[in-house]
Amino acid sequence: MTDNDLQRQSPSYRLAALDEEFILGDSTRGVRFLLEYAKAEELLRKWGVISTIVVFGSARIRPAVAGEPSKQLERAAHWYEQARRFGRIASERGGALQSRRAGRRNVIATGGGGGIMEAANRGASDAGAPSIGFNIRLPKEQEPNAYSTPELTFQFHYFAMRKMHLAMRAAALVVFPGGFGTLDELFEILTLGQTGKMPHTPIVCFDRAYWSRIINFDALLDAGMITTTDLDLFSYADDAEEAWKCLVDRGLKTEVPPDD
Repeated sequence: MTDNDLQRQSPSYRLAALDEEFILGDSTRGVRFLLEYAKAEELLRKWGVISTIVVFGSARIRPAVAGEPSKQLERAAHWYEQARRFGRIASERGGALQSRRAGRRNVIATGGGGGIMEAANRGASDAGAPSIGFNIRLPKEQEPNAYSTPELTFQFHYFAMRKMHLAMRAAALVVFPGGFGTLDELFEILTLGQTGKMPHTPIVCFDRAYWSRIINFDALLDAGMITTTDLDLFSYADDAEEAWKCLVDRGLKTEVPPDD
């Protein structure tokens, strides 16, 4: 009988689904993109997540640390504590504590990392509610924080798919101070709302003084780059309770069905 070891050991003979070299190759990029959608979608459905409140903000912000007196650090610690408080308020009042069967609404969702993301997930954890971490694989500054629900802690390779999952269930958006990544996500959602590609989604920028200094929306208006109605896409808040009230006043649905 002819020896067929060479044929059996050839990469071409491997089952496609078990061939890592093939799965990670250029020709299957579209398949990997689909898999990143399908995996998160399956688990979110399993957990009964109907809608989310997305919280963005810098990963570099830390809670207060004894012996580090500085106005910058104190301000950052204040943002952290307010994000944590908001995560708890939203989880307790928005429907995240419902059962999987009843459906969970307004579940806190973040980019999964440290700083403001950690704080918001931590607030949800304080309330005993599940929360989501949509992590992205990066060379640095990205590790899942310890407060997102482990079964709802995801890792993405593609920014585009991560953004899609952040947006597709978002019932509201709260944007704390941050840098390039935060600005990217903020303008992504603003653009989706401005162009009608996303249903009405309440947006709150936390800390008016920070955002007014970072982005001169009035200059955009004066230059004719946006309209006055575009400025109605978002509002400002300076504490967690005010942020929650802004979302509710701007149409966030908080009523939940009885938990059978």
